[in-house]
Amino acid sequence: MSFGQSKQGLSEYSSVGVQSGVEEATPHRLIQMLLDGALARIASARGFMARGEVAKKGEHLGRAISIIEGLRVSLDRQHGGALAANLDSLYEYMGRRLVEANLSDDVAVLTEVHGLLQEIKAGWDALPLEVRGESTEVQKASA
Repeated sequence: MSFGQSKQGLSEYSSVGVQSGVEEATPHRLIQMLLDGALARIASARGFMARGEVAKKGEHLGRAISIIEGLRVSLDRQHGGALAANLDSLYEYMGRRLVEANLSDDVAVLTEVHGLLQEIKAGWDALPLEVRGESTEVQKASA
């Protein structure tokens, strides 16, 4: 993945108070943080939706969409093959679905996208240290 291209998502994520963690994070950890941030924004939007807080719901869904778009632009399409192409399509789909959820106040759509992101995060979290390019010491320090 090209992490230089994901400034939009990183900027969105760091704007919610995690600047210090972003600066020292490995590329693998940055993606974990982005996924966590998107999941948190969707969960918050679900609560705002339930309480009828339209502006806050829209704000949090907008942040989640920005993070997902940051993940999408960080994909290495040149070397990522079918996996990058599939993730690109999935991220595009999730962004579109979040816009639909915002317009229709459909909590089921939020649940759907949240579940998809959780699956991606579970796979990402399960990568062995060697694949992550991290040592055990780095992993302990970023946990």
